[in-house]
Amino acid sequence: MTPADAWQAYRLRWHRRKLTWRSVRAGRHLQPVADRSRAIRKGDILVVVVLRNEIAHLPGFLDHYRRLGVTHVLAVDNGSTDGSAELLADQPDVSLWHCGGSYRASRFGLDWAGALLRRHGCGHWCLTVDADELLVYPFHDTRPLPDLVAHLERIGQPGLGALMLDMVPSGPLGTADAPPGSALTDRLPWFDAGPYRARRQLPRQNLWVQGGVRDRVFFADAPRRAPTLNKLPLMRWRRGQVYLNSTHSMLPPRLNRIWDGPGDPRLSGVLLHGKFLPDIVDKSREELQRRQHFADPSAYSGYYRAVAAGPVLRDGRSVRYEGWRQLVALGLMGTGAWRDQDTR
Repeated sequence: MTPADAWQAYRLRWHRRKLTWRSVRAGRHLQPVADRSRAIRKGDILVVVVLRNEIAHLPGFLDHYRRLGVTHVLAVDNGSTDGSAELLADQPDVSLWHCGGSYRASRFGLDWAGALLRRHGCGHWCLTVDADELLVYPFHDTRPLPDLVAHLERIGQPGLGALMLDMVPSGPLGTADAPPGSALTDRLPWFDAGPYRARRQLPRQNLWVQGGVRDRVFFADAPRRAPTLNKLPLMRWRRGQVYLNSTHSMLPPRLNRIWDGPGDPRLSGVLLHGKFLPDIVDKSREELQRRQHFADPSAYSGYYRAVAAGPVLRDGRSVRYEGWRQLVALGLMGTGAWRDQDTR
């Protein structure tokens, strides 16, 4: 190791410790609403979610992850006014905390999520996702998460990378193709199969994937400002791990190399992103006032105004969702050496 490499490794270790202490401090501000975490048992698969006003997503979110085999949900509510907190507090497999602080000042909820991962996640496989993200992976319809994580442990892979895939309606934003209560992929059945571009960034070795529908419609003139679409949502959680930027990247840096983005044949998943359900128009108008979702909110005010105008995002390049096999065929996720007969 060169002196420059040693210095960089030292800086990253200190940054990791700093972020760990941020989560410790943030945990002191979490107020329990319904703490059922004593029910968590060894081997349970956990979901960690930070949310505000996600009542449109929560029923489908809870149903999806329960069917996949999640045992317990650890949730932080950041001041919901739409009944989200009340719904979660009534669920027997959900532990809920309230925090009224600034979402942006908490690293967009990462400090709060980190506190729960540190308290309850160590030794567990943990899914850290947003309330509008539904994980799918090869064979997810026949092989639940316990099968998936058992395979990941057998091959020594500490987590699962995933592409965040924006789902959109046939018509303008503010509409959906099916009524509330329908499956997300019936309500928002379209997505962009590409192009996606990926590159590595030093010194953290983190992946940076951009492209897709938001890049095409909202950031064609400024592609470097388009949303980051790679995530590391499912990890075997160990002390010393921290998320850096949403779940896009982590420390230690080696964890960022478990997936190379679309086209990587290794086992990976896709997060079906339900951001563009009909409530997105009102949420975008609200965000113009709240300014909580970007480090430099003024730079993205044009984006929120464009979303609030209700454009049609589907065009001739859009593809109708058919299932996980389609995503594998398109190169958006890989199966690795995992085959349907492995555990049959």
